[in-house]
Amino acid sequence: MPRPTPLSDPSNPYPRFDTLLTPRTPHSRAGRAEESYSTVELEQIDLDADEDYGTALQQQNAPLLSSSASDSFPPIGYRSRGDDYDDNAAARKDKRPGLTAEKIIARLPLALYSSVAAILLVLVFFSLREPETLKKYVGVTEISAAVSAGQPQTTPAVDLGTTPLGTTLISYENYTSFPLDPIEYRAECIKLNSGVMPPMRYWAASPPRDVPHEDEQPGYKAPSGPPICSRTITYQLDGWAGLMADLALIAQTAALARERGATFFVDDRFWNRGKWTDHFVDIQIGQPGPEPGCRPPPPQEYVACPRTARHWIVNSRTSRYHFTHAFNEKYEDPYAHSLNRMRNIFNFAWQSFENVIRPNDQSARLIQQARSELQEKVIDHYQNPRSFKGFKGDGPVMGYIGVHIRRGDRSPAWTVYGQQYLPLSEYLDGVVDSWSRLGLELSPDNNLVQPFVYIASDSPQAEKEFAAMFSPERVSSLSRSRHQELRALASPGDYYQDDFMKLPRDIQVQATRGMIVDFAVLSGAWSKPGHLIPDATVCAISSVVCKLSAIGLGWKRAFGNIDDMGEVDKDSMRWVEIDLKGRVVPVWEALQAF
Repeated sequence: MPRPTPLSDPSNPYPRFDTLLTPRTPHSRAGRAEESYSTVELEQIDLDADEDYGTALQQQNAPLLSSSASDSFPPIGYRSRGDDYDDNAAARKDKRPGLTAEKIIARLPLALYSSVAAILLVLVFFSLREPETLKKYVGVTEISAAVSAGQPQTTPAVDLGTTPLGTTLISYENYTSFPLDPIEYRAECIKLNSGVMPPMRYWAASPPRDVPHEDEQPGYKAPSGPPICSRTITYQLDGWAGLMADLALIAQTAALARERGATFFVDDRFWNRGKWTDHFVDIQIGQPGPEPGCRPPPPQEYVACPRTARHWIVNSRTSRYHFTHAFNEKYEDPYAHSLNRMRNIFNFAWQSFENVIRPNDQSARLIQQARSELQEKVIDHYQNPRSFKGFKGDGPVMGYIGVHIRRGDRSPAWTVYGQQYLPLSEYLDGVVDSWSRLGLELSPDNNLVQPFVYIASDSPQAEKEFAAMFSPERVSSLSRSRHQELRALASPGDYYQDDFMKLPRDIQVQATRGMIVDFAVLSGAWSKPGHLIPDATVCAISSVVCKLSAIGLGWKRAFGNIDDMGEVDKDSMRWVEIDLKGRVVPVWEALQAF
């Protein structure tokens, strides 16, 4: 019996394309079972294929089961449309205009919001670049600006007649004693600088603020004698920071007074180290200012913030508002690189130490006594000391290296050591390496010589340990002096600022003199031609004494040869910093505020 004929061709397991069975799904074009496509519709299908469901992902995104009201539901067959259905009329109906009133109304909020955003963007730009111009156009007064900033409302100066036109008056009505103490001045700075401060130039005042001034009052009659200085900058000492920190801030503040044409003063009413003139020459002698002999203002006229006030006062507690990034940005050399950018600020401090911060007769005598004794020890050690080795004009260089070891409340800046203080071996290596690197280890007759060290330290224990590691007979210090007056100036113990402020006043004054002598011998500060100065200074950057030692050495001696890119030739450096060791660039920066 013959086999029955198969239903389809076995050689072709798939049905022919023209016999393809298509499931009736919402996205099936063949789902229109009751009607066929016209030629125009087929062409349109081909054109829309890519944007309709040309990919598997697009097909999966559309639900397989849709509502009959959805666009993907199969259209109704022509039989249900009736015999009078006009295909051309339906096509004309679908050709609607591209922009209708409904579309305009729907898109109107988006256009409105975009316009408002653009206007706000322009206002933000002008508020940053031209704040005063913006206030002028929008009609904001000084009082309304102060109120909106959350500051106490003040009376316009034009009504009081006490400050220049457009200046907001600062009220000290809650204070009864003047000058304010440093903490109160800091509180005033906090009040002014609370919140987000807009970017502005260092000497910009927006809006200007000041207190009433006695010599600007209606009917003021100047008393006999010198007039009140037209503009002043005053540094207020209080002992809250260390001596060298105060001197560093004074050096920069005095430089700002020189630049601004202001008379510079130092106020020592709150200082716990005695009077300024107990240690240094009167400021007015070194920097008399543009109006020599003029009187300082009444103490109620001092203003800590803003710095643009007529009589600006600065102290260590308000320095954070004045000697930070904005100061560096203003006074660094913008066209230089690395360390060379610091040259202007370095020169500010150097000029202040040369002309303004000068030891008085007593301090100068103690410094010279220490230098003379050290010179005798150096000559005795070397027998035939070298003279004028190094840079021209540096004075006799007879072979000693200054070493500063800080203990107490100072920890290393580089924490890799994992110790509270830098190991003394780091100081020892700094001395030996510098002596060899600078070519100081040979005498004029090429005989090997050993370095001589002057050590300045707040820690008697650290000094003893270093001398034992190095060589006791080649170490000099205040505590090792043969003069009782100098030995009395040596530090009795590790320096902690909080503990120092509790000491009796006479001990504080004596310790201050000791630090001045140590700093002079350590760095060569306040030296004259022919004075003995160090070949190099070894110290740790965490101490302000170390930073100022570079000032005492001078730019050329401290940093040696510097190329145009600010890179330092380490073989020529005499300022030897053993903490960061050049890991941070630049190797020396402006003194940071507290």
